[in-house]
Amino acid sequence: MVELKLHKQIVRIDAGELVGYSVAGHEYIHQKGSPGWRNSDTEMFPIIGPTNEANFRVKTPKGAAVQDQHGLLREMEYQLVSQTDSKVILRKDYVMGTQLKNSKFPSKSTAEYLSWPYNFKFEKSFEILEKGLKIQFKIMAEEGMPFMLGYHPAFKLHSNNVSVRTTDRNIGLQEVLAVGSRALPVLDCNSITLIDVGELSIKTEGFGNFMLWTEVPNMLCIEPISFYPYAVDQENLYKGFQKVNTSEKTFSVIIEPNI
Repeated sequence: MVELKLHKQIVRIDAGELVGYSVAGHEYIHQKGSPGWRNSDTEMFPIIGPTNEANFRVKTPKGAAVQDQHGLLREMEYQLVSQTDSKVILRKDYVMGTQLKNSKFPSKSTAEYLSWPYNFKFEKSFEILEKGLKIQFKIMAEEGMPFMLGYHPAFKLHSNNVSVRTTDRNIGLQEVLAVGSRALPVLDCNSITLIDVGELSIKTEGFGNFMLWTEVPNMLCIEPISFYPYAVDQENLYKGFQKVNTSEKTFSVIIEPNI
């Protein structure tokens, strides 16, 4: 367990997963074991969305890749790169064609192994700021590698009057619950504010969109995404790809409470 502290802020990271972010004793992150989801954060890479209706295949310029829901990055373990009092950097390295055991098999999937036809390095860092937490992602891969990226944090809810505000919209929790497993898209948006007990802003760079998901009233996932996967049929998921056009692509999320 890694712990970062600054003033009244405490950040807890377990094997690369953000399991706690509290300010003056107020916890903002969904806790494992609580109703809703078995995790508190994860990444969706190199694809976002389900693939079961496409026989777990996603088209790439190098042929079909075997991918389960939200990709294969989550099947790998983070390695510690560096750590200071205020920042920790972790990384996952993948060698093209390596078969990774699918944790969803056989209970939730018929794809036993997942693979991707490109080499990549995926870096995730947490940095505690004066008034918030910065999470940054770096994708290092060969030029032209297709990908999608989504960050999937879950926020703990404390009140019965929760909503999400954007520059032109106010979304109540019931609206998110009504959409169900597909998640509610919030497109062409780089900043969202969670209104609960006080306010929490989530500001992003590089993603361009969000989707909102929950099936319980005590938790809300506010997910920055590069592409909303339900905009296309599963066999056309490749239409949502971006491409690595330099040796490194950077995305960031800043979680900023109203302290």
